[in-house]
Amino acid sequence: MATRRQSARIALSLPTRTAAKKRSAYFRQQQEDASEFEDDGSESAHTATDEEAPSIPSDSEPESAQLAKRRKTATAKKKSIAVEVVTSKKNAAPKYNRDETKKICETLFSTTKEKTDSSSSCSATRIHAITYHRPLLLSSAAAREALLSWFDSVSTTRAMPWRMAWVDPTSYHQDKPSDLRKVLERRAYEVWISEIMLQQTRVAVVIGYWTRWMAKWPTIHDLAAAPADDVLSVWQGLGYYSRATRIHQGAKLVCADPEMKGMLPQGVAELEAKVPGVGRYTAGAISAIVYGHAAPMVDGNVLRVLSRQLGILGDVKTDRRTIDVLWAAADALVKAVAQDGDGVAPSDRPGRWGQALMELGSTVCAPKPNCSQCPITATCRAYAEGEALAQGVSAKVEDIEDLCSICAPFEEAEEDDDAVAAKNPVKRGSKQQSLSSFFFTGAATTKPSKAPTAAQTMETTTSHARKFPLRKPKKQIRAEEILVCAIRRTSDSRYLIHRRPEKGLLAGLWEFPSHILPDSNDSTAKERKAKALSHVEDLIADGKKSNDNRKAAKKSGGLKYMGELGSVPWVFSHLKLTMHVHLFEHDDLDAVLLDEKDDTRKRWASSDDLEAESMGTGMRKCWTLVKESG
Repeated sequence: MATRRQSARIALSLPTRTAAKKRSAYFRQQQEDASEFEDDGSESAHTATDEEAPSIPSDSEPESAQLAKRRKTATAKKKSIAVEVVTSKKNAAPKYNRDETKKICETLFSTTKEKTDSSSSCSATRIHAITYHRPLLLSSAAAREALLSWFDSVSTTRAMPWRMAWVDPTSYHQDKPSDLRKVLERRAYEVWISEIMLQQTRVAVVIGYWTRWMAKWPTIHDLAAAPADDVLSVWQGLGYYSRATRIHQGAKLVCADPEMKGMLPQGVAELEAKVPGVGRYTAGAISAIVYGHAAPMVDGNVLRVLSRQLGILGDVKTDRRTIDVLWAAADALVKAVAQDGDGVAPSDRPGRWGQALMELGSTVCAPKPNCSQCPITATCRAYAEGEALAQGVSAKVEDIEDLCSICAPFEEAEEDDDAVAAKNPVKRGSKQQSLSSFFFTGAATTKPSKAPTAAQTMETTTSHARKFPLRKPKKQIRAEEILVCAIRRTSDSRYLIHRRPEKGLLAGLWEFPSHILPDSNDSTAKERKAKALSHVEDLIADGKKSNDNRKAAKKSGGLKYMGELGSVPWVFSHLKLTMHVHLFEHDDLDAVLLDEKDDTRKRWASSDDLEAESMGTGMRKCWTLVKESG
């Protein structure tokens, strides 16, 4: 196996047009080899000499010479395969190596090592050194200020009520520390609630919920004293209900703690350790925005921005190495920002910087970016690559000492749907030819064409930026069907409801008795009716205290099937539910369906109770069907 340096030389010596595919495939294999072995700076266990280095056929060689060379090496390759397989198994390491990632981060983000790759772009196959990913923002204080200035100009555009001026401790009199503590306590609470609500939820939706929440529980002490059902009721409609439960638990813990006494900690590590549901992102947001510490704030928007800024073509959702490298980049950047200006800490700069990156990713550097409005395109690797591609600028090819092992092969980058639809049909192979001719010397001579217009350049640049970060094909969402059985007691028109378990999906919410249909069901109306009847009869039987009573309950009358009222779709990020709503009536059911020892898990509820009860969005729609049925 050739060293990385030899590999780069071999690949870069290939003729451009017909060898483009061979080159990209060859380097994909090199990256796979690199990911399977621990990279400690030394050569791999089986290192080829110059004579043993695998040769790649050149289009300039005569066909007979290529054939002879292939025959000559075929036997040797067969013998070496077994050796390499054994060696690979012995030396194979986990794909993620923390020590290797740490070395990469030290190389890229150390303040004592100025190793920024000065090249503005890389080749069409994105062959580049690891130092290519050092953030240009780290060496450009002007660009950092440009982003902060941009944020200051747009921070009030979307009218987020939780965005407020930083609480400067020096503005409070030292003789009254209680005043400062009271303000910081409330401010930390406000930011905490906003950040948890914003997870997986659009800003426009959160604004109303946050405002109502703060009106009901203005302080963390008010929230700690609230009943759990009230908290779930106010959260209703936001989804991911476990967030509300953890917030409530966290508030009670923080208020009861003899040290915190209602004051959220300042440090990231302490926040993560002491407050339920607070991870490193939320902890960073509280520490930076409220207390002015240089803590990174990295959500999905920030990961996308940094992926493009650094030119890292990696999966920011599942690839641990890519995620950790981008977090390290965010950490280095926020520390640099904190040192800018007068360098006095704490200050409002870390919080403004973190929010600026999030705002940029949410409004400008979105999945489909608007690069023309970005204030930091001068430091964006993805933008520079796209611009070079649009203008046909050839990248300077150099001898690469340490190839990047983070980026995925460029062929794995998914084409944007709009871009694909807009393309005209092209002949096979023309895409590789056009990409290579932009970046490699020695390409086939083509007729001179007109320089692209500014609009065309921006379109090509933006289309290229869309490829970052790497997007994996979406997994098919699992589908599931559920029978929702609303049982109405005719004597008082009350309905039986159950509380879901305290852990898991829709934890702690109330619902009508439900039954999951097996995947093999035919889902016909007749079959659903039969299974719904069987499920309700079992519920009635299970309410009896003995087997004799269960048999009697099965045979007893009083249960009336009113019909299937309709179906309610309910889509989660990982699950697509179809809820078939069935209505039943019974003459007189009381203790039959209740367990006296566990009346907090089941109860009979009136229509007014159900209107105010904490239910999931889908179950609430099921109740609407029942209510409208009369």
